[in-house]
Amino acid sequence: MPLGANLTQEKIVFALAVLLALGFALALPGFLTTQNVLNLLRSVSILGILGVAMGLVVIGRGIDLSLVALMAVSVAWMLTLVSGGMPLPLALAVALGFSLLVGALNGWLVAYAEIPAIFATLAMGTLIYGFGRYFLFSMDVAYIPEGARPILILGQSDLFGVPLPIFLFAGTCLIGHLFLRYAIPGRYLRAVGDNLPAARITGIPVRPVIVLQYVLSSGIGFLAGLITAASVDSMNTRLALSTYVYDVILVVVLGGIGLSGGKGGIRNVVVGTLLIGVLLNGMTIMDIQYTLQNVIKGGLLLAAIVIDTILNPRDEQTAQQGDI
Repeated sequence: MPLGANLTQEKIVFALAVLLALGFALALPGFLTTQNVLNLLRSVSILGILGVAMGLVVIGRGIDLSLVALMAVSVAWMLTLVSGGMPLPLALAVALGFSLLVGALNGWLVAYAEIPAIFATLAMGTLIYGFGRYFLFSMDVAYIPEGARPILILGQSDLFGVPLPIFLFAGTCLIGHLFLRYAIPGRYLRAVGDNLPAARITGIPVRPVIVLQYVLSSGIGFLAGLITAASVDSMNTRLALSTYVYDVILVVVLGGIGLSGGKGGIRNVVVGTLLIGVLLNGMTIMDIQYTLQNVIKGGLLLAAIVIDTILNPRDEQTAQQGDI
């Protein structure tokens, strides 16, 4: 058997992450200290949680470009409701319900209206941001009021000396893995992503499964939003206008989840998150300009998509669906 026969994109990316970490460790004193490693993992835990959300959708042969916008708007609205006197549990329930409703609407547009996912979710992200700024809150930044301070535990507390966001990332990955591997809807989701016509012939409720994947994405995104707000005492809604959603896609594609659907798993998200985490942490310590960091990340995303196209070529069905 040839030496490279067992190589996969996941293994290659993991090896690159290790080599990059060793290179930074040699070049940057203190890079591999316990404190810096914990800071690295904490800094990418939210990105990793969003990667799980995006990964579930991509495995189902979709894409969710509204994920970050919905996260920012729903959490900012929740903080605004609490500032206006609404009890925290009720505000959380209302904002989560809003997020899940938008996720279901995304799924309906893709599954029933048959709008290509990239266009449906791109339009939804723009719509949600505008709707939130005009109808739900007036400020770019929603700060955590006194009544919402209990959520700070999600972003600013430690457990056994390890920041809680790292545990939340690990827990999200575990639940996502178990869902895909053992839950019937998870198996249906993978089957739909792998071959939609075959899944329909075998009796899988294809359209409800597509709606489900977007509902799950929005729910996980809401959790990531809570951790984001809890970490910095606020939610900046301009995050919806940033390139952050492309960082999430980078984690998913770089880790080895095929954009053609049905391939990969949560482990790929973890590997992609580790590589991006090491890269971003190293570039930050080296004081590389933010614009140059975007150039490097953009180049990586383009390279990952090219590699994905070679390893997982688009078939005629994928092209008809309009997925990237």
